[in-house]
Amino acid sequence: MHIALYGATGNSGSRILTELLSRGHEVTAIARTPSKLSAKPGLTVVEGNVDSVEGIASNIKGADAVVSAYAPPADDTDQLLPVTEHFIQAVKQTGVPRLIIVGGAGSLEVAPGLTVIESGHLPAPWLPIAVSHAKVLDLVKKSDINWTYFSPAGFFVPGERTGKFRLGTNQLIANEQGDSRISLEDYAIALVDELESPKHERERFTIGY
Repeated sequence: MHIALYGATGNSGSRILTELLSRGHEVTAIARTPSKLSAKPGLTVVEGNVDSVEGIASNIKGADAVVSAYAPPADDTDQLLPVTEHFIQAVKQTGVPRLIIVGGAGSLEVAPGLTVIESGHLPAPWLPIAVSHAKVLDLVKKSDINWTYFSPAGFFVPGERTGKFRLGTNQLIANEQGDSRISLEDYAIALVDELESPKHERERFTIGY
């Protein structure tokens, strides 16, 4: 497949890039600073940003899917919203078949009808990004494109590529001790699996050990 990837220099995006290339996919990575990405077989790096629909459209045209691992500024997490709207409109304009968003865990349920955000257990510094990601999910749900929103586990951290994990839809996945965790590497496996064999089109899914 030919995948257009935003956020390829970030924590999740860099792992997604590695996973895509290891499986033989062609990747166009769109980056503000292309020099941060070294040349690799199957990788095309182009300079670009997420500031306009037109700019995104010109860089994703002809792709089989767009993956957004875009991370907003820490002091303005709601930048996720206009950027997501730009992605939605660019996908519509170009006819790219699919948009997959690296989402957040805050909107997952810890009990029926009770989200992580609403539970009161989320540390205050994490609230802004969690709330912004929840708004993004609402935004894509209202769109008419083919979207997938992939929520990580509560702790989304560098680790091992084990290939052993569980998938779900709207409930936070935790182990017997109540620990909700996934490595960036295993998250990347599941995301590329979803690209190769779609099972969650126009819905959210999640992952955890």
